Parts: sequence; structure tokens; C-alpha cells
Amino acid sequence: MTQTVPVPHGLPMERNADPFAPPREITRLREARPVSPMLFPDGHEGWLVTGYDAVRKLMADTRFSSRQDIGIVHVPYETPGMPAATEPSPQIPGLFIAMDPPDHTRLRRKLTGAFTVKRMKQLEEHIVDITERQLDEMARLSPPVDLVKAFALPVPSLVICELLGVPYADRATFQVNSAQFLVKDQTLEEKMAAFGAMNTYLAELVTGKRAEPGDDLLSDLARDDDLSIEELVGIAFLLLLAGHETTANMLALGTFALLEHPEQLAELRADPDLIPDAVEELMRYLSVADIFYRYATDDIELGGETIGKGSTVVVSLLAANRDPQRFDNPDTLDVHRKARGLVSFGHGVHQCLGQQLARIEMRAGFAGLLRRFPTLALAIPADEVKLRTDMNIYGVHELPVTWTAR
Repeated sequence: MTQTVPVPHGLPMERNADPFAPPREITRLREARPVSPMLFPDGHEGWLVTGYDAVRKLMADTRFSSRQDIGIVHVPYETPGMPAATEPSPQIPGLFIAMDPPDHTRLRRKLTGAFTVKRMKQLEEHIVDITERQLDEMARLSPPVDLVKAFALPVPSLVICELLGVPYADRATFQVNSAQFLVKDQTLEEKMAAFGAMNTYLAELVTGKRAEPGDDLLSDLARDDDLSIEELVGIAFLLLLAGHETTANMLALGTFALLEHPEQLAELRADPDLIPDAVEELMRYLSVADIFYRYATDDIELGGETIGKGSTVVVSLLAANRDPQRFDNPDTLDVHRKARGLVSFGHGVHQCLGQQLARIEMRAGFAGLLRRFPTLALAIPADEVKLRTDMNIYGVHELPVTWTAR
């Protein structure tokens, strides 16, 4: 086994001048040692996994636990107001992304029928209609406009609200609190206040659906007496947060990336049939949901290293998706690439349940945007675009765009 020499404490998350490139230190670590020891600020020695093969193997191995209630949570970077390590946090009912089998299996199984490929295909035409209506709204505006506010955020929010049975009129409540929940540099109290506000709102919503169910996914779940109100709230929180934040950031950051790669954009405009492959490539290239955590419940061999029982393991999906051992010329955006095997949706038992829904939204979104706005362009210099380096899901805070009115 390789001599263990911990890297300096702190997860290397500082972005380069290129808004689409991974942090240089992440790339360097992957090249030197795909499974790297790292020293956390509290002195705990954990691990950072950046190589594609190691990431896939780790995420398929349930000995790497997703639970946050069985060990110390070590904050891997200096965060004002946050301790270097905290006590184990209690398991939140319904939040199955932070559970292991069999608890994870019981809850996820209740949702698999709603997110099958067949069910999503049935929704595709309606999602296209939602997208086109939002493009109609955007076309009525006088440029420049913020693409995030006018298009990228409304489309997935409208879709997930309709699917779950959440009133879209309440979007100000959940969008503000979900965004606050994802801020990196905040105190635990601030984070839990946002979480609590969303939970209060969702508890009232699911209680109403249990009393008077409608024709939506949360109502279907509310009819299941095996699920407690607390579990329903946790499931609703997870689906609502994941259902709009990730896709919204992919639509906005993906548009930014295409505008900054005009030759790729021109090929997509010339051949819209490339859109499905382009969506996969943008997900690989951008990997907006990058960092995940696991906790070793045993001594486990991974990539030639022995990860000791009790270790906190940090996983970088962005690094894995840019691994030259898996993808040729990985730092090049290529809409012709068949980016099969990307790990943007995770891997193993926690692979994203809503991945087909996200794909349909992105295909409809990019296809509609490029068709309806053939002269779309940035309205400000690229280096003035406000990046979400302060958030746990990467993207842009705003994307001012303009176009030539017909």
C-alpha cells in the first residue's frame, strides 16, 4: 500500500478563472492519487475520492454508509460560523438519501413506480408544453433579461410543483428557503432555520393531502398508511429540493457553457437531433452536484488504499466525470460525445430517482431555447457572470442574456 501522506486540511474547492473547469487541486489529486488521504480541520484523517473507477466502486458498496447519525460529521473546508466537526445528527424521517438499506429500500420503493421511464415518457409532451409556455413568457420581455429568473428556474419548478401537488403560487416560500439551505458559508442555526421553514410549510401541505387527497404524487403517498406524516414531509422536502434546484442550475449553467462554446452551439442549432447527447455531455462536463459524503462502516480496500472503519469519505463526481481514464479529452465540451457511464446522477442504490424527469426537462429546455431564440447571447462579459461558488449546487446566480427581436 502507498505511504499515507495526508494532504493539507481543507477540500480544494477554489474554482479557476474558467467557470466550467474543476478546481486545479482536485485535478492534480486525481492524477497523483485517485483515493487520497485528507486531513480535516479538526485533525481527523479522512479520504477524498476523485478517480472514476474508485467513485463508481465506492457508490456501489453499501459498506460506505450515507447515514449522518452514526459518526462525527467532519466539515472538509473552513466555513465561518461552522465547527470543524459536529456530533452525529439525528436521522430525519423520510430523507432516504441519508439512509442505508433496509430503511432506504422501504421508502425508495414507494416512489419507484412514479418515476419509471414509461411514466416519464407519458409526461414528456406535457413537460414540453410547460417549457413552451415559459418561452412564450420570456419572449414577451424586453431584453436583456435574467435567464435564471425568466426560464431556468420556472420550468423545473412548474414541473415538480405539478407532479407533487405543490401550489406554484407558493414558490417564493420554497425557492427562498431551499436556496438558503444550500448556502455553504452559514451557521448551523441559519441552515436549520431554512430547513424548519420548509418543513413547516410541507407538514401543513401533506397533512391536508392525507385528509383530502388529490391527483398528484404527494396525495398518492399520503394514502399510504405505512408512511407517517414526518416521513411524508421528509420525502416531500427531498423531492421538491432536488426536483428544481439541480435542473434549474443545469439549464442556466449549460446555456452559459454553450454560449461560451459557439462552435458547439452552432452544431446544436444545425442539428437538433444532437440535443439528447448534448444533455448527457453537459451533465458530465458541468456536474453541478459535485460533492457527496460517505462513512466507512468497516475497513474497506479501495483503489489500492485501505479506508479505515469510521473514516469520513468525500466523493467528487466532478473529478470522476473529468477522468481521462474514462473519457477521452475530458476537459473538452463535445456535443457529439456519447457520455455514457457519467456519474452525475450518482451510482448504486442512491442513483437519482428523478434522472429521467431531469433529462426530459433539459432536452425540452435546451431544444426550445435554441429554437425560439436563435440570436441568444450574453448581455454582459462572461467574467461578470455571478457564479454559485457559495452554494452546494454549482451554477450561476444570474445569467443576463439578450437577443434580436424578430
